[in-house]
Amino acid sequence: MYAVISREKIHLPPGSVVRMPGTWQDYCALRDSRGDGSIPRIKFRNGEILLMSPLPRHGREAHLLARVVEILLDSEERNYEAFTPITMDIPESGGIEPDYCFYIDHWQAAAGKDRINWQTDPPPDLVIEIDVTTYTAAEDYAPYGVPEVWLFKKSGLKIYALQAESYELQSHSRYFPAIDLPALLTQVLEAAATQGTGAALRSLRQQMVG
Repeated sequence: MYAVISREKIHLPPGSVVRMPGTWQDYCALRDSRGDGSIPRIKFRNGEILLMSPLPRHGREAHLLARVVEILLDSEERNYEAFTPITMDIPESGGIEPDYCFYIDHWQAAAGKDRINWQTDPPPDLVIEIDVTTYTAAEDYAPYGVPEVWLFKKSGLKIYALQAESYELQSHSRYFPAIDLPALLTQVLEAAATQGTGAALRSLRQQMVG
């Protein structure tokens, strides 16, 4: 495995994670060196820069989970705003790039905006992360005040709710309290593996409408 990192270019093999000491200025330079791209993913916290190059599985599962959320919200005729890719940062303090984020209760705060000020605007109501390399922890989102974080690991979906200044594992989402989300996602993923993602999502949509 190799990694070539400079202020001009970043090359990481798929599935790799690199950790290195760095300043806020170093983080900004690396982030900006990607131009309009979003790979590798870059995180900054506690004087450390983390870079991760996702595997195809990462993007596929992020897409599927986001579509599930959209189907559930549409079935209840609820408004929302969704973003990916997006960089959340607090100058000199931290930066992180969730796989997907949703504004649900606060959708109006994000509607039509080209930029979000993470120090003054409301945070996303829900963040989704696919964690196949132990790159992400729910606590990474505490400084931003994100109410709910979903981490999808090999063991399945973990739902974390912000309580005071830390996250606690929950059995259900505050946004879909009547749905067993871990079981539902297992069902959809199994269907996607055998029938294809499109068929699995169409089946779920029909299920929710029916």
